[in-house]
Amino acid sequence: MSAPPAPSNATEDGVVLLHGISRTALSFRKMQLALERAGFTTLNLDYPSRRKPLEALAEDLHPAIQGFADHIDSPVHFVGHSMGGLLARVYIERHRPRRLGRVVMLGTPNGGSEIVDRLKHFGAYRAFFGPAGQQLGTQRDDAINALLPPPDYPVGIVAGNRSIDPLAGAMLPKPHDGRVSVANTKLEGMADHVVVRTAHPWLVRNGEAIAHTITFLQDGKFNHSDVVTHEGKGG
Repeated sequence: MSAPPAPSNATEDGVVLLHGISRTALSFRKMQLALERAGFTTLNLDYPSRRKPLEALAEDLHPAIQGFADHIDSPVHFVGHSMGGLLARVYIERHRPRRLGRVVMLGTPNGGSEIVDRLKHFGAYRAFFGPAGQQLGTQRDDAINALLPPPDYPVGIVAGNRSIDPLAGAMLPKPHDGRVSVANTKLEGMADHVVVRTAHPWLVRNGEAIAHTITFLQDGKFNHSDVVTHEGKGG
């Protein structure tokens, strides 16, 4: 955990930041600072993303998130990058904060990733990405679907449409960000969706994605007049 719980007299909205698989809280540092400058109180969590399945990770995070939420008198929002968005969905389904606000997902494989479909049976993939890595494909059983019911809270999704990995990108339908297709970032019941011109790893540090995240947390929608990219371009 890279940020302490908010003080007992905190009045700003809170934001829980959940990084992607094989990343750390440092990946969210630029966005964390931008959120704090915008007036939010943040909780930027590290968690062992490659060691446990999503449901176990949600339980591990619960004490820290609950403590954070209990000390904030305003809504608590979630921002998740990649698998972190799925983890936010699992956490909210199991431990919904009393004052739940909005959720932003950045490059989250809500519909799964075809890359995982291709690689999940290989020993090297299984060893590196662990149990949660097996839950990220497009083919989901009843148990995984039960973990990820359609949201009944406001969700804004930021997708990328550039790739820095031609080999991985060849496994994905265009447009995509090198890890997830734009189509598979979408989610039934989402409040808004926007595409920015960047690759999957850089979504957390991309200035446009950060601005969209702050706007959605504040207003519940993206400012599409600022969008200058084209969804049809893929890597």
